[in-house]
Amino acid sequence: MVIPVHDVNPARRTPWVTCALILANVLVFLFTPGMTGSATGDGGLAQMCGLRAFLDHWAAVPQELLQHRMPRLVPTGDTGVGPQGPGCVVAPPDYDKSPELSVLTAMFLHGGWLHLLGNMLFLWIFGNNVEDRMGHLRYLLFYGVCGYAATYGFALLNADSGAPLIGASGAIAGVLGAYLVLYPKARVWVLVPFLIFLPLRLPAWLVLGFWFGLQAVYSSGGAVSDAGTVAYVAHVVGFVVGMLIAWPLRRGTPPPPEPRGLLFGRRARPGW
Repeated sequence: MVIPVHDVNPARRTPWVTCALILANVLVFLFTPGMTGSATGDGGLAQMCGLRAFLDHWAAVPQELLQHRMPRLVPTGDTGVGPQGPGCVVAPPDYDKSPELSVLTAMFLHGGWLHLLGNMLFLWIFGNNVEDRMGHLRYLLFYGVCGYAATYGFALLNADSGAPLIGASGAIAGVLGAYLVLYPKARVWVLVPFLIFLPLRLPAWLVLGFWFGLQAVYSSGGAVSDAGTVAYVAHVVGFVVGMLIAWPLRRGTPPPPEPRGLLFGRRARPGW
């Protein structure tokens, strides 16, 4: 596992769309009912039930996406005491929900501080250059297309799932796939945990290729992971769609600047 912290690839234009997406994700997280308390471990049963009701309303659910209908019972946000003790009250939904629109709203919901900050870090590092290459409007459309493709790809492979699907990971995976196609030789500063965090400057193709490989392995169940709670399939689909969309743009893309300074703890040679 490597943690990217900065890329040596300055953008020519201010990444207004990337900044707006990050701000929107943070604001939605802060105003999600019960999320901050749940994320810090301070939330009680009432907060948990409120959060479940909120997510069922606004998150994408594979069964709903493919069957185009709401479940008969959903959490209401209230608490009660049943045969198995205290829990969340469920009842028929008192709202109309568009499954297609829920894909968009789910892209701005996150399950905790770590989920949010990890996604926003990747979006900040790699999104500015992709936006710079595509232009603001095309980049915004690209981001949405990757997010929708990732969510529906996950739903098709998990058609019986009734669990809410949230997070910007699928759309951001598309950004990573586009960056790999457009700037494979750009250098990325990463932290590698080995007793301590070692700073290294690695080529983007290695950093992003390694990330994609992990997602592919986890999505196939080939490694021990928390795959039950992380939509690795959505990451894989989003990444591949991002690569395909960016592929026609690779010609004419200005190359990243030649790196200077230290590389792997030694002075870089020309051409690295």
